[in-house]
Amino acid sequence: MVTGTPLHDSPGAAAAPTPAATPETAPRAGSVHRTLEILEVVAAQGGASAKDISDATGLPLPTVYRLARELLDSDYLVHIREEKRFELGYKLHQLGVSLHQQIGVPRAVRQEVVALHEQLDLAAYFAVHRGSQIAVVATADSPTCPRLRPIDFGFHEAAHATALGKILLANMEPEQRTLHLDPEPMPRFGPGTITGHDELARQLDVVADRGLAWEYGEFQAGATCVAAAVRAGNGVLLGSVAVSGTDERMAQDPASVEAALRATASRVSRFYRSGRTQQR
Repeated sequence: MVTGTPLHDSPGAAAAPTPAATPETAPRAGSVHRTLEILEVVAAQGGASAKDISDATGLPLPTVYRLARELLDSDYLVHIREEKRFELGYKLHQLGVSLHQQIGVPRAVRQEVVALHEQLDLAAYFAVHRGSQIAVVATADSPTCPRLRPIDFGFHEAAHATALGKILLANMEPEQRTLHLDPEPMPRFGPGTITGHDELARQLDVVADRGLAWEYGEFQAGATCVAAAVRAGNGVLLGSVAVSGTDERMAQDPASVEAALRATASRVSRFYRSGRTQQR
């Protein structure tokens, strides 16, 4: 049975007095972030008690209960009374459907990503650009050529350290790029990560000139990745396709990898220019 009450894990807990507001528990601008943290914990654990959420987030139990109450009232959480835990609410399904409608990948594009993976025996990716963000929306890999972790649907971090991100950055004006990047030194993800703006700018000039972005151990030690731009008919950047593999595998025949990647990017670009982007 699913119900919105009670919120507490035990009858005794319901009678516990609410502590006086403190800097840690008083409402503040970060409440949205903390609310989303709760949803992420519940999603990651497939359901969680208030104590589980508190342990995972570091939030005091009164704060967990207060924020969970708001999520229950809005149908973003449900409370499984018999099991004394929270699960994701039905409203989140509507958000998920809307997201996939906005950035969902047409079958023809998914097939191109799979074909690229099978042709090169490398993990393959397709990412779309949404303003100043890049989000991976399709991947194809296998046990012998796994994707880079944690790159999966929705991944959009570390633009300066990934080939996909460098395609986006190379398309920006210098002023826009400066606003997008972290201050120096930029975060290091792998042994080859570029942490200085000037060095990155020089590399992005090459990316803009060649239409390809390489990264060598910049996101993950021992891994190499290369990406190519996907553009609309007017030249606007729509996204990028990429492949990744071990340093040794990617060094075997980089020219063939580049050729296959350019061909795939060209076909995906033509597909989007055709306007036939309805998912099937």
